[in-house]
Amino acid sequence: MSPVIEYREVSKVFFKGDTRVHALQNVSLAVETGELVAIVGPSGCGKSTLLNLTAGLMEPGLGVVTYGSRPLTGINTQVSYVTQKDNLLPWRTVEANVRLPLELKNDRSVDKDAQQEAIAQYIKLVGLSGFETHYPAELSGGMRKRAQLAQALVCEPSTLLMDEPFGALDAQLKLVLQAELLKAWEGSGKTLVMVTHDLTEAISLADRVVVMSARPGQIKTVQKIDIPRPRDVFSIRFTPEFGHYFEELWAALRDDIEEVEND
Repeated sequence: MSPVIEYREVSKVFFKGDTRVHALQNVSLAVETGELVAIVGPSGCGKSTLLNLTAGLMEPGLGVVTYGSRPLTGINTQVSYVTQKDNLLPWRTVEANVRLPLELKNDRSVDKDAQQEAIAQYIKLVGLSGFETHYPAELSGGMRKRAQLAQALVCEPSTLLMDEPFGALDAQLKLVLQAELLKAWEGSGKTLVMVTHDLTEAISLADRVVVMSARPGQIKTVQKIDIPRPRDVFSIRFTPEFGHYFEELWAALRDDIEEVEND
């Protein structure tokens, strides 16, 4: 089988005024269908740029990004993207925000009752039943993130992109939402690519963890996480296997993180 996502010797340079920022350099990586891949690395190493390239929001300077074996040349309508900052519209209720991707898709062949059933299903899946008529301003940060996840899943994307989805949440709520994410993903057949600064989160969730170097971002190592599923994110960190992976990955990350911090 061909990988669903492939980066082939991808490089990307940004210009801010007269400043040249070399974000990515010669990145090659294949993501298989149904995989959960976590990307970690120091700040500014191009992790989010990889997701933006996959979503078709920008093009590489050099190299090729393919989706389903075809080079991306525009917006990738096969993916949903959960960004760091939630994109909920403040004038729409939870239910209306979750419905928004279906409205934008404007598929007249889909039965309206089936759409409403899907909306209710995903609101329940993320634990927001009873809050359908609430507006974003009436929700906590965690509840807004749950609504954003339901919004991303309701259109049944083949791939879900997530950029630091739980980074701003407290440690306890982060664990709860990690568990809910796994529940939504496992058995779905969906591909999931996640950017995170949290090495514990990456090991707990992923099939493979990709470690990026300091800018310009290059792939230093790709570690397969051979921990059986289903996984319990509350207890996995206490297992010997977890400790082994954490030590290996932290060894790969440490020098680059210290380099960025000391700049």
